[in-house]
Amino acid sequence: MAQMAIGLISGTSVDGIDAALVQLSGRRADLKAELIHGQTYAYAPDLRSKILALCAGEAISLAELAKLDDAIAEAFAAAAIQIQADARNAALPADRQAKLIGSHGQTVFHRPALPNALGYSLQLGRGALIAKRTGITTISNFRAADIAAGGQGAPLVPPVDACLLSDPQLDRCIQNLGGIGNVAYLPAGCESSDKILDWDTGPANSLLDLAVQRFSNGQLQFDAAGAWAASGQIHEAWVTQWLGHPFFQALPPKSTGRELFGADYLNACLQVAAADHQDLNPADLLASLSELTARSISDSYRQFLPRLPDQVALCGGGSRNLFLQQRLQANLPHCQICTTDDLGLNADFKEAIAFAVLAYWRELGIPGNLPAATGASQAVLLGEIHPS
Repeated sequence: MAQMAIGLISGTSVDGIDAALVQLSGRRADLKAELIHGQTYAYAPDLRSKILALCAGEAISLAELAKLDDAIAEAFAAAAIQIQADARNAALPADRQAKLIGSHGQTVFHRPALPNALGYSLQLGRGALIAKRTGITTISNFRAADIAAGGQGAPLVPPVDACLLSDPQLDRCIQNLGGIGNVAYLPAGCESSDKILDWDTGPANSLLDLAVQRFSNGQLQFDAAGAWAASGQIHEAWVTQWLGHPFFQALPPKSTGRELFGADYLNACLQVAAADHQDLNPADLLASLSELTARSISDSYRQFLPRLPDQVALCGGGSRNLFLQQRLQANLPHCQICTTDDLGLNADFKEAIAFAVLAYWRELGIPGNLPAATGASQAVLLGEIHPS
């Protein structure tokens, strides 16, 4: 029986809340997910600034943290309410209203698991408040159970990718290009979850967006279609030195965030460039940072995959960056580069769709993590249930 659910997420770029109203049916092998309506709802500028400051390490009191947690939850609840109103305006039938919300929340801190210590990951936007405001059962805090089982708590989307995007004949990589890049490797057929590989590849848009904001004095938030970067020249020596960061050589499973690839790392990149060229050209820096993203992806495929895929399907905001697409194609010349749009799954809202699915699985009692991808000791139910 089909069920309507809403998936909510705001990623490391903190661009806004992606909301997806999804019709779901089946379990795993027969899972079907139809996007009814998708929309991104921007944070209020002041709220976004506070989130970015906290992610950058600004110290705040517990009272301020609680206030921020509530403000994010209110914004997520408003997005859940608004996506249904927007869908109704698009002639959504009244019997297709959501009965379930899966909310990833807003990550503000992520520490991967260490050899002798569990990981830690904090997502703000508490599910209990979202459930109260919307009157819809809400499942949130998806990462905690995987972390408790010794996992990284991320990435969590690969099992959903396997159900919706695997191909019987093609080896396929699903490459998310959010603030942080992550890949799900789906070998042809993909009958067994132990054949799926997944890890965070490193920065995708995080450094590019920070650089654009800095070089434009805050007038631009991102490089539309990669046009600014495309006007510059790639400095291979910079890219090679930037790729010396230990994360890129670390074996999967691995995950990361702004803690590694944020403002401090960008400053380190700029120092490398300045030592080579005193008169820095912003376009050259953006072109080289784009190449860093492309190379970190292609190098990790060559290091950690049993073989290069036949096809790489992009999703997330960076899938609209034409220059980044070109650089990925140049670095993976024998792979077909496309987007998940070409495979029938919306590239902009794929992550939000995935959290609707994870909430649906939680309600059905189906484990949602993939131990081979996260490093957890076992498959576990993901998410905490908050009745309306």
